Formats: sequence, C-alpha cells, structure tokens
Amino acid sequence: MNIHESEKLAGILTKLNYKPTEDFNFADVIVFNTCCIRETAEQKIMGHIGSIKKLKKSKPNLKIILCGCMTQQEGKGNEILKKYPYVDYILGTHNISDLENYLISQQNTKINVEQTDGYINDNLPVTRTSMPNAWVNIIYGCNNFCTYCIVPYVRGRERSRSLNSIKEEVQSLVSAGYKEITLLGQNVNSYGNDLNDETTFAKLLNELAKIDGKFRLRFMTSHPKDFTDEVIEAIASNAKICKHIHLPVQSGSTAVLRAMNRKYTREAYIKLVNKIKERIPSVGITTDIMVGFNGETEQDFLDTLDLVEKCRFSSAFCFVYSKRKGTIGYNMTNIVPQEEKKKRIKQLIELQNKITRQENIKYISNTFEILTEGKNDKYQNTYCGRTDCGRLVNFKSDCDIMNKFVKVKIVKGTTATLWGEVIEVE
Repeated sequence: MNIHESEKLAGILTKLNYKPTEDFNFADVIVFNTCCIRETAEQKIMGHIGSIKKLKKSKPNLKIILCGCMTQQEGKGNEILKKYPYVDYILGTHNISDLENYLISQQNTKINVEQTDGYINDNLPVTRTSMPNAWVNIIYGCNNFCTYCIVPYVRGRERSRSLNSIKEEVQSLVSAGYKEITLLGQNVNSYGNDLNDETTFAKLLNELAKIDGKFRLRFMTSHPKDFTDEVIEAIASNAKICKHIHLPVQSGSTAVLRAMNRKYTREAYIKLVNKIKERIPSVGITTDIMVGFNGETEQDFLDTLDLVEKCRFSSAFCFVYSKRKGTIGYNMTNIVPQEEKKKRIKQLIELQNKITRQENIKYISNTFEILTEGKNDKYQNTYCGRTDCGRLVNFKSDCDIMNKFVKVKIVKGTTATLWGEVIEVE
C-alpha cells in the first residue's frame, strides 16, 4: 500500500514536470512517505531526515516534504518541526493531493494534516513503477481497532471505492499491458460494507474476473473474521483469481486473540483454513504471527505452535510484539520479558521453516504457469516469478522473458524459493 501511495506522489510530481533522480544532491524536492506500523520504521525515517541537514543548508531552495502514516499521528508534525526545523511541509494520510497545491503556490504553511477521514480521490495521477504488476486500492481505512495496531488512528474509518471506478481502472491497466493486478485494503473483506448497495468483495472479484484479457488478480490483506463462503467460492470458480490467500492469524491462542481484539477464536480460524483448503486444494495460505503480546503465557505460545502445525502455512511473517504509542496495547500490563520473546520467536521461525521446506518438496516435478516479474541478480540469466498459489520460483533463460507468462517445471525446493526449468513461453 505504501508503494502504491508513493506511485501517486510520483504522479503528482510528474504532472508538475519534475523528473526522478536517484542522487539526493541533484534533487529539488525530496518527499519522505512514512510508515508508523512499528517504532523501528519511525526511527529509520528520522535518521534519513537528519542525514540531509547539510544538503538543505547548502541548497536552501530544496523542498523537504513529509507525508504518510507517521505524520498523521496527533502532535507528530510539531514534534518533527521542533527536531528538524528545516523540513518545509508536512502532509497527512487524508490529503496527499495537497502536495500539488503546495508546490505550485509555495505557501508558508508548514503543517497541513487533516483529522477527518477525508474523501476518496479517484483522479490522482499515478506513475507506476512495478510493471507487470499494478496496485489498485479498493478500500481505505480500518474499523477493527486491534489493540496493538496504530492503523485505524492514522488511516481513518473504512471507505470503499465504487465498483465501477475500480472496474474501469483494472480494465485500463489490462489494456495497458499489466498482467497482475493486486487489490489493496487494510481489510479487503470489508469492501462494500459502507456503500449500502449490496456490493461485496465477492461481487467485486466476480466482476473483475469477467474483464477480457490475459491477467491475474491478487488481493491483500484479509481479516479472518470477514472471510465469507462467497469469497471462497469466487476464488475457487474464477481462473483469473490467484489461489493464494494472505490470512493474518497473529496468535494461536484464543485468550491472546481476545486481548488483541481480533474477534475470532483459534478454533474458528482453523475451521476457516480447512474450509478454504477443502474447496481450493491448490491454495497457498500465508500469514502473520506475533509473539510476546502482553499477557502471552507459555501455554498461549504452545497453542500458536500447535495452530501452525495444523494449518501448515506456505510461509509466515513472524515478528516480536513491540508496543506502539497511541494504541490500547501501549498501556497494557503483563509485559512478556524480552529474553522470553527472543526464545519464542526462534522456536516459531524454526517450526515454520521446517513446514515450508516440507511443503516445497511437494511442488517438485510439477509444472506451473508463472508470470516473470524480475531478475535474480545473484545468478546469470536467472529470472523469478510466482506461481498462482504465491510460491516464488527462480528459473534460467537465455532470452528475455520479462513480463511474460511461462510454464516452468519445478526441479528443486529450498526454504525460501523453488527452482525450475522453463518448458514453454507464451
């Protein structure tokens, strides 16, 4: 989602006849698109801002602009300006379109952070950078208020785009040669709930799958509590919809899930995974798992390991909980000691890596259609792409096969990737 928002910022700059440069020393405008999902992201961006102090001093006309989730936090703009007074302009998440007005008018206002949820602007220019992939927002904001998460406070309430505007955008992208469209939202399963016209995420998927042309549809991210049978059926019955679902579980303990305000139990999650696998046997399910949330006991953690064993994810993003100021979890007690967190995350990663290796072996000798998305620079003439079910595959080719669909036979599997041989090019 941040990548796509940066594409919109680049679109505004391109509209104003700016051109990109990789060298800060040649820049007339530097825009930092920030994230605050974890404290380390804030620390990193603060370091980047500090590193260009000398450049700003030598180039006083250089414009330094901040926007994104970090700046939307209450009082953050003033805090940034107090520490870095040479920053020229600070925008929030709800009004990035004001970047154009600022650069045209050179106004004196330093902070322009709207506290409302804002409106959906379907007319922002976009400079896309991810061919053959394209990102398409379908819903903004989040209504869930998980106790560890800052997103609802900086992205506002859920706001869905109209089905027709999304369909028009996807049609234009397919016509322009994009071959993989990823639908974006903090919770794509909530799409349409605020439209009051019986539009649902399942209906959107079915409508987009009717668009002519050779392309694939992916989406992220899904909330387990809102993953309906209709969505499962839409994925199962449409060849253009990839058989890959990212389904964050966060914990395998019902007690911890309740403390996180996730609104489902471990039993409900396992039941949902089994239902998906039964209807879509080739599906790849990936997840996010957090260890060390406030109050997590040893038994809670063992419940998480047990859930991982039962669900057998293709892969998982495993991380240690760190509290975020502004969330309900920030003031919770029963903090898990850091050493215990380290021990648990190590166990979890070892288990998931073992499962990933075991699952990867099952792909060997099978043939898959893969969209070539990039090159593996570690190896000569080596390309990479993902299977329909989301597995990363490396394969060699002496001819240029970028942005093409290829059929690849899998010959080897490691924890991180699969290796294959090209047997057919579109």
